[in-house]
Amino acid sequence: MLNEKVEKILNTQIAKEAASSSLYLSMASWCDTKGLDGCAAFLYDQADEERTHMLKLMKYISDSGGHARVPSIPEPQFQFRDVTEIFSLVLKSEMHISESIHDIIDTCTKLRDYTTLHFLQWYVTEQHEEEKLARSILDKIEIIGLKGQGLYLFDKDMAGFQVATEMKTQESGGGAA
Repeated sequence: MLNEKVEKILNTQIAKEAASSSLYLSMASWCDTKGLDGCAAFLYDQADEERTHMLKLMKYISDSGGHARVPSIPEPQFQFRDVTEIFSLVLKSEMHISESIHDIIDTCTKLRDYTTLHFLQWYVTEQHEEEKLARSILDKIEIIGLKGQGLYLFDKDMAGFQVATEMKTQESGGGAA
């Protein structure tokens, strides 16, 4: 049976994953309105991935005898200066999620909930990859720049990155869990 305190913090994490998914959807929509198809496709996929993270938590809670709750979330930011702001916010969001996962791990360690600790190890690895990816994208923006043809080249690069990510997912036998 899932400890009540662990159930509560996992439900809080579900809300954070849902808010992250919603923010990425909003960012993707903004990119769509600016003709940034590569960035939009990447962010739509990221939104799906965050939703998958949320569902994985919900399933774990249910499978562990708890009651997962569907969160209500506030409307996310929908206006952005440029893609630099967007991907800076992506990094900030991923760092926030990582910190939250680490807090849950601290709680589970104190409560000696080794089953949940084992479950959360996937999130630790996933968050490391997400932060690395966001930093890499910000590095690309800095290298390419957004002046003149820079934005076009960056968006095209994001579209190419998207295709590579989809191929990697298909080769591994499915989507992110």
